[in-house]
Amino acid sequence: MSNRVLNLYQRMEKWPAGRWLFSRVFSRMAPYFSTIGATFTRLEPNHCELKFRKRKKVQNHIGTVHVIAICNGLEMAMGALAEASIPAHLRWIPKGMQVQYPAKADTDIRIIAATRPEDWREGEVPVVVKALRDDDTVVVEGAIYLHVSVRPKSE
Repeated sequence: MSNRVLNLYQRMEKWPAGRWLFSRVFSRMAPYFSTIGATFTRLEPNHCELKFRKRKKVQNHIGTVHVIAICNGLEMAMGALAEASIPAHLRWIPKGMQVQYPAKADTDIRIIAATRPEDWREGEVPVVVKALRDDDTVVVEGAIYLHVSVRPKSE
């Protein structure tokens, strides 16, 4: 499967600082994404990874990475995964998120979003998401649910 977002990532990742630059371009699609300063490290159909640093602007009052900053990263990874994975005749919109916080987020954060190829059909599609600390401890895990429908012929 080939599409605009995936093609752009594959082209740009070959450039010096290409993943960083792609991440800035992608963040312009939904400007709130830029608030965490995440960088994509992997994007392919049904799998996306990104990372962002623990720094003052993403911390809460106890000095850990705020869960809302992490959820922003989960949404960013989900959006890129959806764009890189969905068949051309379908479209998607997020309809909900369920997350749990099993551990403190006290380091830089790595985000992973994943689906299976057979998930991409009309109806509800769950995107499995998780955020990990530097030691690979899961700090947030859950799913973002997408409503997938047939793209109107006029689009």
